[in-house]
Amino acid sequence: MERNIIIRHHGEELTASIHYPSREKGSSGRCKERVPLAVICHGFVGNRIGVDRIFVKAARELASDGYMVIRFDYVGCGESSGNYGSEDMESMIAQTRAVLDYGITSADVDPQRVTLIGHSLGGAVALLTGVRDRRVKNLVLWAAVGYPFNDIVKIVGREAYDRSVKSGSSDFSGYSFTPVYFNSLAAFQPFQEAGKFSGDVLVIHGTSDDVIPVDYAFLYQKLFWTRPEGRCDKEVIFQGDHTFSSGPAQAQLLKRTKDWMNQQEHVQEEWQNWMI
Repeated sequence: MERNIIIRHHGEELTASIHYPSREKGSSGRCKERVPLAVICHGFVGNRIGVDRIFVKAARELASDGYMVIRFDYVGCGESSGNYGSEDMESMIAQTRAVLDYGITSADVDPQRVTLIGHSLGGAVALLTGVRDRRVKNLVLWAAVGYPFNDIVKIVGREAYDRSVKSGSSDFSGYSFTPVYFNSLAAFQPFQEAGKFSGDVLVIHGTSDDVIPVDYAFLYQKLFWTRPEGRCDKEVIFQGDHTFSSGPAQAQLLKRTKDWMNQQEHVQEEWQNWMI
């Protein structure tokens, strides 16, 4: 079952879609009592549907495996209220935490089994959220941004950034971006903060990504592996582009994500049984 909701945050309305876990497996398995939660964070000027409906497909597959999934539009994106280009990274982190608040307080959700899935800039936001919010136990990063300011300015163009600084705003794809937005990007360094996240991580990137270099995946894995706790797995998708838009790339992305998350669930169950 799926339904759309509104999550209120600082005077704005975040539009979200909730996918409830399938109960078809009967009374056994992870749906017996509490269920794991996954929240999907979209990227720059994106929305909760995603290119080629990738977030919808991911949410439905995970829900069929027993997860409760929430995908949402950041302020000013998709169907949410507000102006995206007037927000900053702190706001996006706070919005993500507001969605976590909603999901974790829902009936039947296990607060010890929470995963953030982030694509592109949403990957950086997911990581930064996980560092600040201990409720996040696992991260799945799809083609994640590593240098927010440089990566986003590369997308919008240096002229758009300069125009924003000079005149107070600049247009890109119909969005009006303020200096506040760009300055906030420069204040965050996900690569430097990666070591502060203590949970497990899956990094996925395509070799044909011409927006965010596939080299980022290798650097992320190296940084995550230097931590005293938590593991990191990596999946490199041959000829996958930034949005994994080909059929084979999308299928590999979704399968690897679901298999990895289910593996985390299996480890969690074994640990709980051992504790008992």
